[in-house]
Amino acid sequence: MTAARERVEIATELPGTVVSLQDEGVEQVSQRLIASAARLSRNAMTEIDWSLPMDPEKYGCSPEWSSLYGTDYWNELTPAQRISLTRHEFASIMCIGIWFEMILQEMVIRDQYLGDYHGSEFQFALVEIADECRHSIMFAKASEKMVGKSYRPAKGVGRLGKVFKTFAKNEVAYAGILVAEEVLDVFQRGCMRDERVLPFIRTVNEIHVLEEARHMKFAREEVRESVRGISRARRELSAYLTAAGAYYIVSSLIRPQAYADAGLDPERAQREAHHNEHFHSMIRSSCAHLMEFLDEVGLLTKPALRIYRKIHMI
Repeated sequence: MTAARERVEIATELPGTVVSLQDEGVEQVSQRLIASAARLSRNAMTEIDWSLPMDPEKYGCSPEWSSLYGTDYWNELTPAQRISLTRHEFASIMCIGIWFEMILQEMVIRDQYLGDYHGSEFQFALVEIADECRHSIMFAKASEKMVGKSYRPAKGVGRLGKVFKTFAKNEVAYAGILVAEEVLDVFQRGCMRDERVLPFIRTVNEIHVLEEARHMKFAREEVRESVRGISRARRELSAYLTAAGAYYIVSSLIRPQAYADAGLDPERAQREAHHNEHFHSMIRSSCAHLMEFLDEVGLLTKPALRIYRKIHMI
């Protein structure tokens, strides 16, 4: 997606607003995103009736987005087993979503510490943090209702997350935020209008996709501003660190325990998912705009490309 096209998309959120196609910067974009949040923000705690029973024939995500869809293992499963699998897979994805949303909240707070309290950038950053808090609660409620299980990244990955959130700043922090949000976004866009999916999960997906669209626009502007005039060495390092963060996020999305909790052999499930070209192609096609943006700002270097290819984002 080009910068000019993105400016137009932001403008269409606010009727009657005329926007220059030139690069406007974080402050101007933040003004419109604050207005958009005031008009369009939603609250899953009041919008979803969490007490309603679940339809036993509804999936947790579109079957085509299961990591095993199209494999021999998938073909062996009964309809009930496939439903259980998608519920546990998506519960795992939501729980890992909570993990990296907590990381991004800390990075945004640290970035805005002693910021311009009257500035739109500072104020939208607080809107984003408030959104992420609600999203994390929403994911927790949804995964609890759907499978009654909570999933966390591996201990080593959890420790790396602490290091990343402590030291990442500027373009690394915001590009890392963008990658994490885009990865979760692609799953949810593919499922939010699928009537085969549980209705409350479709609503969860709609809320998150709508509000993360604002967060991703904000992150893009922060990245563009941060990379202006940086040295080649810094650009290369930032690109590598962003890709490394993406690697650990994507490889952690579906925890082995989720397969076991769905009644599958986790070792076989992981092996078949690892070689599932259908799932890999779904990820690649959905990450096309993200890769285009990273290339546009100079963060798609050769070493970074090698990492993205390992996790099938390109």
